Amino acid sequence: MVRVKSRYLLCEVNVSDRSRLLLLDDRAVAATVKAAVARIHGDYGAALCSIRFSVKYLNAHTGIVFLRFPKKCYRLLWSALPFITCIETRGQKISCFLNCLHVGGTMRTCQKFLIRYNTQQLHRMLPKCKNEEEKQQVQKAILNCSLTGRNKEAFEEESESEEDEEE
Repeated sequence: MVRVKSRYLLCEVNVSDRSRLLLLDDRAVAATVKAAVARIHGDYGAALCSIRFSVKYLNAHTGIVFLRFPKKCYRLLWSALPFITCIETRGQKISCFLNCLHVGGTMRTCQKFLIRYNTQQLHRMLPKCKNEEEKQQVQKAILNCSLTGRNKEAFEEESESEEDEEE
């Protein structure tokens, strides 16, 4: 049996009003990405995008999206992302753009990158804190950005189950 390799694209949805992120759902993001690929790359891009493309994870609070797609067509999808200017969901259009943070071969590598990225962002926020209470909250968040104990076991089980699904 031949194993079909996938690529995972870690993206950040950037919007002007953060409260609008809560309206996002995975079907709306998937439909928008497919439409952008079809618009930019035509029928060929649409056909490649329809095979094994999925939104694996969407966090509506942070705007983080994991997109999975076949290895052979990840560049088509990646090149179409800058042309996404809005996502239509629940009868509303959300003006946004997708910022590609990382391309990985497994979901686990993307999750590790996301932890490092979030830690860097928190370190950037630390000097901008206005009072001591904010500073302590950011320092506490930085300390919580590590995989230890029970969190590490749950993370490994989730990653193994997703890798088993692909085979």
